[in-house]
Amino acid sequence: MRKGLSWMTGITLLLAGCAPGDHPAESHPAQDRPPRGDGVEITGAWSRAVPAQAPVAAGYMTIRNHGQAEDRLLAVRSDAAGHVEIHEVRTEDGIARMRELEGGLALPAGSTVEFRPGGYHLMFMAPGEGFAAGGHVAATLEFEKAGERVVDFEVHAGGAAQHGSDEQVHH
Repeated sequence: MRKGLSWMTGITLLLAGCAPGDHPAESHPAQDRPPRGDGVEITGAWSRAVPAQAPVAAGYMTIRNHGQAEDRLLAVRSDAAGHVEIHEVRTEDGIARMRELEGGLALPAGSTVEFRPGGYHLMFMAPGEGFAAGGHVAATLEFEKAGERVVDFEVHAGGAAQHGSDEQVHH
């Protein structure tokens, strides 16, 4: 019995160490540290699971520009995909249309921009190995003024929605 308890205690401690937000800053630099100076803050990064050889996967997050000046998300890259695009969905004449934001996305001073299904999002093109539920995908976001930020996207099971956020896109 004592051996079983030790094993269960070890597993419990291991799982507790994997809880979101409990990692030291070195594990998730962009998500666990406060923004640098008046810079950007990235929280709630997540993606849905997709199988190996899926053509695309989407990424969502919230970006807050705490600065006194506009910044811009210029590009995103990830070793988990062939390339990453910044997209938006707009409804025109009753039809939702998705398009790449080739010049990046403006982040006005003091704004919050939410990336979510049906709005702004990242498209991970050709995620060859797929995104496994319960896993993580690292991406580097390049900002005009704030520089580069490494972000860890939590991968949720298919059909999962972002937890605890019903905010609208602000810009």
